[in-house]
Amino acid sequence: MRLLLDANLSPKRVGGPLSKRGHDVLSLASDAVLGALDDPQVLEVAAEQARILVTRNARDFAPLLREWAEAGREHAGCILIWTLAHHDFGAIIRGVVALLDDRPDPKQWQDLAIAL
Repeated sequence: MRLLLDANLSPKRVGGPLSKRGHDVLSLASDAVLGALDDPQVLEVAAEQARILVTRNARDFAPLLREWAEAGREHAGCILIWTLAHHDFGAIIRGVVALLDDRPDPKQWQDLAIAL
């Protein structure tokens, strides 16, 4: 699966294990230019590259996703991490993997936002 990790997720501790499981992971924290993007631009990049956005910034992305839905704009999916601490890498990885395993076809993620 193609994923975009928001800047608030560790490229090494979250992105690395997801990559080892065969996912194509792009991490904003690994790229100074991408890491400087604001939230609407991050969602644009994820949509343009057909990547599922994984973020702990649910507070800002939930309303943004609603705006996109109301405007009829499409995206490749989003995993909003609400309850897990940023340093709880194992739980984040297990949760993301479980969600991806439940929906292994990228088409199943089209315009879908799921809370973790």
